[in-house]
This record gives sequence, C-alpha cells and structure tokens, in this order.
Amino acid sequence: MPADVHNSPAGSPADSPGVPAAVAALAALETEPGVAKPDPILVADKVSRTFGGLVAVDVDHFEVQRGTITALIGPNGAGKTTFFNLLTGFDRADSGTRTFNGRSLKRISAAKVARMGMVRTFQLTKVLSKLTVLENMRLGAPKQSGERFWVGPFRFLWDGQEKENTERARELLARFKLDAKESDFAGELSGGQRKLLEMARSLMVEPELVMLDEPMAGVNPALKQSLLDHVRSLRDEGRTVLFVEHDMDMVRDISDWVVVMAQGRIIAEGPPDTVMADRRVIDAYLGAHHDTDITELDEETIASEAEAEIAAERLDEGREQA
Repeated sequence: MPADVHNSPAGSPADSPGVPAAVAALAALETEPGVAKPDPILVADKVSRTFGGLVAVDVDHFEVQRGTITALIGPNGAGKTTFFNLLTGFDRADSGTRTFNGRSLKRISAAKVARMGMVRTFQLTKVLSKLTVLENMRLGAPKQSGERFWVGPFRFLWDGQEKENTERARELLARFKLDAKESDFAGELSGGQRKLLEMARSLMVEPELVMLDEPMAGVNPALKQSLLDHVRSLRDEGRTVLFVEHDMDMVRDISDWVVVMAQGRIIAEGPPDTVMADRRVIDAYLGAHHDTDITELDEETIASEAEAEIAAERLDEGREQA
C-alpha cells in the first residue's frame, strides 16, 4: 500500500509535494542520539553485546521511524553488523530489550522474527547456489503446507498454494529484472544479481521492515542505480527500510534519516546533510586528533583504538560467515 503523501507549506527541507508523511514527520525532530520517533516500528533499549573483554555493542536507545529509509553507518569495527544480528535474532544480546510493532522480540528466533514481518539480507549473499533462481524464490514463501510431514506426500493438498507462490515469485523476478534468469542456477548469477535475488526473495514474506546489510558491497556500478531504485520503491509501497552501508553517496542519496555508530555506541543521528556535517561523526571517521598535533602517547592511544575496532570487525565477519 503506498505511503500517505504529506503536502505542507514550503520552508522545511522535508516539506514538498510527494514526500511521505512519515518522512515529513522527521523534520521536527531533535538530532541527538536516541531521539524518540513519532511512529517507531522498531525500538531497542539498553542493548549490549560483548565478546570476551571487547564491547561490540552498547546501544542505549534506538528507534526506526515507520515508512522511512534509515541508514546505519559508522567506521569499520563500529558494531553495525553485530547490532543488525542482535535486532534480527541471529545473535543474542547480553542485555536489553527489542520490540517490533510493540511486540517483544525476547527469545524469538530469527525465523520467527522474519515471519513477523522483519526480514534481512546479508553482506555476503545467502542464495542456494545449486537451486534455480525460481526455486530460491519459492523457498522464501512462508507457511508452505507442502513442507509439513503429513501433508507433503499428498500433492493435491498443497498444489494450489505452490502455484500461487510460483506466480508471486515470477512477478517479483520480473520487477527485479531477473525473470530471464528464473531457470538458471543461483550460483551462476553475478554479485549484483545475487543482491537483487536476495531482496526479491525477502519480499515473498510481504515484510513491513526490510533490513539490508551493505546492499552495495561488491555490486557492479552498472547495477547500483537499479538497486537504489528498488530500495526507494520499498518505501514508496509503505514499507520501512533500515540498511547498513559504507557508500556515503548512496546514504546521502536515498536515506531519510541517518544513525551513526562508533565503538559500539550511537553517537549521532539526523537527516543526511546534518549528520555528515556533525563534528562527532567527522571525528569518528577521521579520528578526534585529525586536526591537532599528535604526541607519542596519543599515537599509542589511537593505535589501541584502531586495533580494537579491527578485532570487532573480524569477529562480526567471522560470525556472519559461520
């Protein structure tokens, strides 16, 4: 269902014809970490995760506004992917609470979270290489009767549902311009095409919130604009998008709101242009000492911080690959 359109008097950057009401509502918010949103779909409180003595995530408060595109950015080792894993149930937090549409996600598995309407993609794509593109799509459909032990042998009980799922899959493949590839093995697709397949497959669940982990990573420049258009189309349908990305051009281009993490904490949030000019964000990316003379002690401190960030990033990557 398309998002409502908000037509307000000119003057605010968000107030122009065609701007969704959910996006326009962000214009009046304070640009401080943890600011409350008018209509949050996802909320996290006091979420922390440690690996040994390393604090990977320590988020005090986090909200995602419904019907918008929110970017989660930060330097390498900031804890973004770990936080993603905690929100979606792929990892368990040491402490804290998470709610989706007001419902607690405590002890709910990643599969159940997806069935609730919050789905995610991965930086390293998770397609099933030995299955065709169409078979990968059908696997994304929820509540398939043919997967039940006592129903599977009797095709007449689930054949109609299978046909509906196939029709839905083909519609999505056509939308993502993968319909000509439906009979190809997924392993034969390019990196960008796999990203498109993952995004298309996630829509088989009819999700309310789509979470994309570095959707532009490893994508051919020729496919980047297509991916950007598809992300925008998700919001235009009334869905909510939360994505992790290092491509600042993409972040500035399509995001309505930006949240910045550094050393496991949220240090800033706000509209893209505001966040990019924030001193805290500049310091997080360039280092707090980037415009001052650095002493020998400062060098040791900076080196220690860098080593901790690299260690956190490797832990995140290792857990994702596992």
